[in-house]
Amino acid sequence: MTDLGEIKDGARGMWSRGDYGRLAERLESAAREVVDGCAISAGQEVLDVAAGNGNAAVLAAREGAAVVASDLTPAMVELGRARTESEGLEVEWAVADAEELPFEDERFDCVTSVFGAMFAPRPDVVARELFRVVRPGNTVGMANWTPNGFNGRFFELANGYAPPPPEDMPRPLDWGREEIVRERFAGLAGSILVESRFVHWSFADADASFRFFGETAGPSVTLMGMLDDEARSRLREEFASLLDSWNKATDGSVEIDAEYLLVVARRRG
Repeated sequence: MTDLGEIKDGARGMWSRGDYGRLAERLESAAREVVDGCAISAGQEVLDVAAGNGNAAVLAAREGAAVVASDLTPAMVELGRARTESEGLEVEWAVADAEELPFEDERFDCVTSVFGAMFAPRPDVVARELFRVVRPGNTVGMANWTPNGFNGRFFELANGYAPPPPEDMPRPLDWGREEIVRERFAGLAGSILVESRFVHWSFADADASFRFFGETAGPSVTLMGMLDDEARSRLREEFASLLDSWNKATDGSVEIDAEYLLVVARRRG
């Protein structure tokens, strides 16, 4: 049986590494899509789950919503708290597990998660929690990487260099499959809108993109620290090949549109 405690401790450790703020800047467009898709507005109560440093929380607070942001990793909560305080935004931050949200039933008008809850080890538990804390008739919004988009393929490439996950662990990228989202939300959502969207990655060259991912995303930073020089070189070569197959630029720079799934689901009344 999978040891959930060990998995979550490992996740906390991984996401405590790297310069996440630089990565979050590149992901803010997806948070905007979720906030707009859920029609978040002034006067609403909003929960951002697995919030990272608070992309969706910040945008919701700027709209005038009363926002709570939560994340499993204390280091992320500290980053987020510092960010919202520096911007003069009133966001309540909490260390919280997406599978055990410490909030009462039907508290929020909207619950969001942008590339966050998709990584929790028990997706069905996450789905129930997201809908438990949202009021009937109101919305749950997610942004999830798709398995066949650039980031999904990059994750699969990196996984080939990492220790294998437990056999009974669901794949995070399954959250990027429409049919699986609908299956997980069945009985919880009265309506589900699912659309493809894209995060645009732009870098000076392949080396710059490899350094960026290796320095910002906690799991990638962790992986780089595990590899010897030979393995790191092989990963670099395979990554360059992956870039070539997706890159729209022809001048040596990198311009890639990375697909994700935008999900806006309304809880049954």
